[in-house]
Amino acid sequence: MTDITASGISATVKASKTFPNGLPLSFWADDTDPFDVPELVIAEAAMNLNGNLVYWTSPKPIPIKLAVIPGSEDDVNLAILFDANRAARGKRIARDVIDIVVAYPDGATATFSAGLITTGMPARSPTSAGRYKSQTYGFTFENIAYTRAKSL
Repeated sequence: MTDITASGISATVKASKTFPNGLPLSFWADDTDPFDVPELVIAEAAMNLNGNLVYWTSPKPIPIKLAVIPGSEDDVNLAILFDANRAARGKRIARDVIDIVVAYPDGATATFSAGLITTGMPARSPTSAGRYKSQTYGFTFENIAYTRAKSL
């Protein structure tokens, strides 16, 4: 039997200038996927004039999204990171280099490195249900190192 429970997942965001000591995250969203790593296309293929399959690969950035409870400590800190790296007239940009380490409940880890924050919500938005939407922040990374869980 395989246990696929994700309860207990945690992440630490380290931003080179804004949060150099790391920022632990645990206030995950309940109305959207709290941690999302989308499918990544690593190769493409086509057929040449003679019907032969040709393919090519090229490096691809690794996007992820983190969604946290609006107004939580995690949201406040990620909003600071987002704003510090958002360009605006007359504003100095932090240009943080970001690493995120995700610790899974089964002991596996994923270390995303050499990244930047790419998307965020500059203000809270309400839903028709009368609550605030979870705050979602997007990151893009150059590399990932994944350590599998150890067997018992």
